[in-house]
Amino acid sequence: MIRKYKESDYEALKEIWQTLGWPISTSDTKEEIQKLVEKNPEISLVYEIEGKVIGGVFGGYDGRRGLVHKLCITPKHQGKGYGKALMMALELIMKELGVVKMSFWVKKDNLNVVEILRKIRV
Repeated sequence: MIRKYKESDYEALKEIWQTLGWPISTSDTKEEIQKLVEKNPEISLVYEIEGKVIGGVFGGYDGRRGLVHKLCITPKHQGKGYGKALMMALELIMKELGVVKMSFWVKKDNLNVVEILRKIRV
């Protein structure tokens, strides 16, 4: 089930980021993520299975363009379409908001995601 992010989801997502080897930077603290969510509550999403958060994505929107932040899926659940479903849900919401262009960054050492994103068609 894809649903809106709640502040109580932060620790589960932080654990996923750490499992994936992502450093927790100053902008990734609970307080900083909450600032992003408060500005963009409708485009901050988590994927939940049987009550457990297995992934998430944060969206940013400046009134015209959208930005994708921190798309993640637990390693156990990767390759099963959950990341694609999150991106498609985010894309749909952004289209409804009037977003004309979506952007995201991929870390240079995360080569697998480039191929995955090509398959998603965002």
